[in-house]
Amino acid sequence: MNKRIAIIIGHPDKESYNYALAQAYKKGAQSTGSEVQEVVLADLEFNPNLQYGYRKRTELEPDLLKSQEILKWADHLVWVYPVWWGSVPAIMKGFLDRVLLPGFAFSKREDSLWWDKHFTGKTARIICTLDQPPWYYRLINKSPSHHAMRKGTLQFIGVKKVRITTIGPIRLSKKAYRVKWLKKIEKLGQTIK
Repeated sequence: MNKRIAIIIGHPDKESYNYALAQAYKKGAQSTGSEVQEVVLADLEFNPNLQYGYRKRTELEPDLLKSQEILKWADHLVWVYPVWWGSVPAIMKGFLDRVLLPGFAFSKREDSLWWDKHFTGKTARIICTLDQPPWYYRLINKSPSHHAMRKGTLQFIGVKKVRITTIGPIRLSKKAYRVKWLKKIEKLGQTIK
């Protein structure tokens, strides 16, 4: 089944392995006839600081307005980023803060602690790289970025089905290892999972 896929590349360096992973997923997805649009955070011009929080509106730059259109359009969201200090890169955190706003990604209910989720029906895939083995990140560090993205961000706005692919350690990896993962990610794009 053809889908509309948004690939959000959260690495600030377009020459990174993360960028290559995103292109592999895109190639696989396009081979099935699915439509793909990319949001390359390194190309966007925006202030990543949500200066006033939700107290006062900060006008969205044109690149963020376009990003919102792509996120709304997509059936499937693919987030590609490195895990740095147990979290997402600063540019990606700023993007999340500025784009997934009340009224767009969710709405607060009046006189209630509950909220309405505006991204219901969408699915997501997280592809992230580590400089440590995934088992160590999971067992010792308790996967903080996975919980923040899956539960605190995507499920908060209504994306129930979130799959995570963790690749690592990258820093000392050999070319054959990286090529093997590019092929696996291309296959993931073909199955759109």
